[in-house]
Amino acid sequence: MTKQTKSARFRKLIAEGCLAMPGVPNAAMARQVERAGFEAVYISGAGLANATAGVPDLGLLTLTEVAQLSGYIANAVKIPAIVDADTGFGGAENMARTICELERVEMAGCHIEDQEFPKRCGHLPGKSIVDVEEMVAKIKAAVAARRDPDFVIIARTDARAVEDFNGAMKRAEAYADAGADAIFPEALQSAHEFRDFAKEVKVPLLANMTEFGKSPLLSCEELAGYGYRMIIYPMSAFRVSMKASEQFLRDLKRRGTQSNWIDKMQTRKELYELLDYDPAAERWPLKR
Repeated sequence: MTKQTKSARFRKLIAEGCLAMPGVPNAAMARQVERAGFEAVYISGAGLANATAGVPDLGLLTLTEVAQLSGYIANAVKIPAIVDADTGFGGAENMARTICELERVEMAGCHIEDQEFPKRCGHLPGKSIVDVEEMVAKIKAAVAARRDPDFVIIARTDARAVEDFNGAMKRAEAYADAGADAIFPEALQSAHEFRDFAKEVKVPLLANMTEFGKSPLLSCEELAGYGYRMIIYPMSAFRVSMKASEQFLRDLKRRGTQSNWIDKMQTRKELYELLDYDPAAERWPLKR
């Protein structure tokens, strides 16, 4: 599928209902998301930083690194992918280049946030946010730089933790007025807040159902009922896989053999099927 059809497909999906998007740190896991029947995939900035570079989610990866890694993921699947673009990797001018680079690697959209750089995980204390005017300028620069009119620009606000709930809603309205296609209110603290935010902000909304954070884990049905159009699970699959590998490695060190884990492993055949690889063929037939 082309870049335009992926972004157009993404817009159509969020116009029709509530879209659940598991987060992934790499292309192989994105293929698993697609095989499981999800219609879109989320590329987690924390996942890229944690899994690829082994660093915390502090905006330490560059635009070049994020674009390259995200491009591998988008190219590996037929479903649309959106990516966490952090603070846009600089000011308004950098924001414009960010959009151009993410379009180039076939993203269907991205979200940008109003934290000051260096940013922090949205569910940790100690965050700080830029002035509304600075974020509005970034959003306008992103919209102006967009060459694909279907590329979805999502504005994230971290104001709930820094200002208050009303401050987050006011910022959301300003960001929507600046041209953002959707709003991502980070770290809302109760089901009532998710509900009330959706009552007041009348553009497509994204809910972050990350674990071990400030927000309650609401179901897709609940969030859809409030009016949310996108739900991300940024680190869920990564956390499960990391817990499993940690347990395996401890057992391997203790026992000196992996034999007790064979039935818990993805088989060679299953991996090759996931990768569309036929070892009997003379070359790898890429079926994308």
